[in-house]
Amino acid sequence: MEYSLQADHLSKVFNGQLPAVNDITLRVRPSEFFTLLGPSGGGKTTTLRLLAGFEKPTSGRIQIGDHIVADESHFIPPEKRKVGMVFQDYALFPHVDVAGNIAFGLRGRRKEQSKQVERLLALVGLSELAARMPHELSGGQQQRVALARALAPNPDILLLDEPFSNLDTGLRAQVRSEVRHILLETGTTAVFVTHDQEEALTLSDEIAIIFEGRLIQVATPHVLYNRPINTRVAKFVGDANFLPAEAHGMTADSRLGEVKLFHPKTGRVDLMIRPEALAVSFEEGGRPAVVRWREFHGHHQRLGLELADDTELIARTGVDQYVRRGDRVWVSLARPALAYDSESHKVLE
Repeated sequence: MEYSLQADHLSKVFNGQLPAVNDITLRVRPSEFFTLLGPSGGGKTTTLRLLAGFEKPTSGRIQIGDHIVADESHFIPPEKRKVGMVFQDYALFPHVDVAGNIAFGLRGRRKEQSKQVERLLALVGLSELAARMPHELSGGQQQRVALARALAPNPDILLLDEPFSNLDTGLRAQVRSEVRHILLETGTTAVFVTHDQEEALTLSDEIAIIFEGRLIQVATPHVLYNRPINTRVAKFVGDANFLPAEAHGMTADSRLGEVKLFHPKTGRVDLMIRPEALAVSFEEGGRPAVVRWREFHGHHQRLGLELADDTELIARTGVDQYVRRGDRVWVSLARPALAYDSESHKVLE
């Protein structure tokens, strides 16, 4: 299979410290939206800077398309890599208008440059704002200018370093949807850095989890959420309940009673149960619980439940039934649970 980006055993050590990036290997397919996800300070942005050419790897190899841009014998600087970059602060030129910002870096005849700028202005929906200065634009509009400027030279790959973090919550959701649509329309291969799990799950074709500079898991959002490789990933990617249990093949004895398992197991395990996997009802069935708190989110509600043995659970349900704090309900598991080894906290296969 051909890849737009290949990184092999990539490492970066600064001044004899512990590795900021430690033996990371990545494969990004053409037109894929690939996300590096992890906590702040975990090595995501350093990995992106290595791909861009802003940092030289201590060891490893980077190939973009058919060209090796970094290995033990040579290093191609960022301006000679066909890479576009969208920064966290957008990095627009304050004394240049929108059209001028987009045209920066374009080569060739002025007429051809003008056509490319017009095309990109139309693509990002800013044709009427070509003569505006950056300070006259909203945050979302500045973001789209930065995206258009990065796309202007037709890069082989686009790198985005937490580009939505400076936007307020409502605008962030709108702009990231617009950006994803533009990248789908242009067929651009993108590598995106974020510490926001919702952004990663919403936007990505594949996600790479990075903790302390190490690659932990690469998977689609569906697999990452439903089958995280260990309990740390499970806790980082969304809400999760964990219950001790004793496994007996395809079932386990737990504080929710006998539950079905995703894989046959034996012995002591920890069950990972997503909040939406819990069925909550006013009709008897399962285990009795008391609603200790409730959060209403319009399209769903989060419930804090307490079982008779003081076990606390988080459930996420629809809003068709009205639940109040203090209500007595019944809770059961609506689908098989994923089991982790109680000692290593890794998923058992």
